[in-house]
Amino acid sequence: MLRNKRVLVTGAGGFIGSHLVQALLDEGSKVRAFVKYNGRGDLGMLSDLPADALASLEIVSGDICDPFFVQEAVAGCDCVFHLAALIGIPYSYTAPSHYVRVNTEGTLNVLQACRYERTPRVVHTSTSETYGTAQYVPIDEKHPLQGQSPYSASKIAADKMAEAYYRSFELPVVTVRPFNTFGPRQSARAFIPTAITQALTSNEITMGSLDPVRDLMFVRDAAEGFIAVGLCDQAIGQVVNLGTGSGQPVGAVVRTILRLLGKENVSIRQDATRVRPAKSEVMRLVSDNRKARELTGWQPRHTLEQGLEETLEWMKKNIALYRPHVYAL
Repeated sequence: MLRNKRVLVTGAGGFIGSHLVQALLDEGSKVRAFVKYNGRGDLGMLSDLPADALASLEIVSGDICDPFFVQEAVAGCDCVFHLAALIGIPYSYTAPSHYVRVNTEGTLNVLQACRYERTPRVVHTSTSETYGTAQYVPIDEKHPLQGQSPYSASKIAADKMAEAYYRSFELPVVTVRPFNTFGPRQSARAFIPTAITQALTSNEITMGSLDPVRDLMFVRDAAEGFIAVGLCDQAIGQVVNLGTGSGQPVGAVVRTILRLLGKENVSIRQDATRVRPAKSEVMRLVSDNRKARELTGWQPRHTLEQGLEETLEWMKKNIALYRPHVYAL
């Protein structure tokens, strides 16, 4: 459906964004990759793509907070996948207004540009953090939204802006709500790369809370879900979860990582500075993914261990990209 179509991906240099770009190229799309401008010309995780894939991209560097640049980036596109966002929850405690500008106002810029350009399809990225701690599991799309961090509040506002543009202006927007995604290229803001990189370089792992339960989805499954759900006509104007439908405590996942590395004797120490404030911690996130399956037939293809094994191999080769013992906000 997207073969030979012009597709814009905002946040293309990020973890999920770079994998989505690769998946779209595999579909035969003409991809315009929107990356955040910086003086070094750094393409983020797009640099990990094969040389032939990079050469086929149209790369535009700018800022999602600049409405004029966003409209230029959107112009002429058949579909826009909007992933540009600030994602680190701990940093949102420090810089909440920055999260509102990027996540909420940046999304408004994309929606308004797509409205003006009459973009045929817009795919907006939400997050399972908008649900907060589960009031029931598995979590379906009707679960109440809870702003338990400035990050989640900024994303709730963005989601509601997408809903408003659908209802007010009939913008053909789909909101994809992924649960916890992991895989190659993920930053150390997430607990899986934090655990892996420390385990590869030390005899002790320092973590935050080990009790929260997370629904962990391999990133290539997520990219396939973005495309399947985002292009589904029946999903226009709706929110659709992407997840595996099962969850594991953070501590259990860390122990699985150590087992796969053959380092079961590595100790795990909890660091209070890495623990979220009590009322902000989201204790249980497990998706109900029936809507995605029923609308599109999509479902994850990788088990947790299969995804971890691929992630481990990539991180072993790319450990120089990380600072294992520095707490990344």
